[in-house]
Amino acid sequence: MQNDLFSLSGKVAAVIGGGGVLAGAMATGLAEAGADIAVIDFNGDAAEKRAECIRLLGRRALGIQADATSRPDLERSLAAIQAEFGRVDILINAAGINSATPFFEITEEEWHRILDVDLKSVFLACQVFAKAMIDAGQGGSIINISSASSGPPLSKVFTYSVAKGGVNQITQFLAREFAPHKVRVNAILPGFFPAEQNRRILTPERTADIMRHTPVKRFGEPEELVGMTVFLASEKASSFVTGALLRVDGGYSAITI
Repeated sequence: MQNDLFSLSGKVAAVIGGGGVLAGAMATGLAEAGADIAVIDFNGDAAEKRAECIRLLGRRALGIQADATSRPDLERSLAAIQAEFGRVDILINAAGINSATPFFEITEEEWHRILDVDLKSVFLACQVFAKAMIDAGQGGSIINISSASSGPPLSKVFTYSVAKGGVNQITQFLAREFAPHKVRVNAILPGFFPAEQNRRILTPERTADIMRHTPVKRFGEPEELVGMTVFLASEKASSFVTGALLRVDGGYSAITI
């Protein structure tokens, strides 16, 4: 029963940002649960490398180079997925960048770039891919990757926190809008999972602060996001879950002082 409950056999997932460490682990986890995968990333080589790893698991996979902030690129990606697999059932929005620039030093260029990658990409992908899901009439699952910084915001990452707060709003707004079409929309709020985009701001002092605020006293491992991802992707396991902001943070959000 458990295997059937979490099985994604016959499903097709598009993972935006899937060339990265965290979303790559999610893509692999979805494949291990039975889904075929389209890995979409600005870095085409990284997308294809992850797709090849998934093929070694015996699943079909497609690596696609695309800019997640470009509607034409996303539309081209959707067309390639439909041509290869015939459908799309699951969308993971995990494109993201970060910066620790002090507030008064943030330029308009940096502000717009982070908002574009972290927030605009979610808006565009939901328009492009959810429309395909709704038109197909088979429902679907959209999983947006937010952050523990989406509220209350973390220090040092002002624009990132603003963007992730917006991701939460998109998630809950679209959960309401898409529910009649059986398209569920949820968000995962990871705590601290060291990756290339945030390693440079994890100074020894900041790491010590994080550990004091995290009950399990360690960083998360990419594979620890897989269970929540598969749960939200499965129409059987999470059929009554939509509009949820689900934290995977080692207890970070449970501590106040």
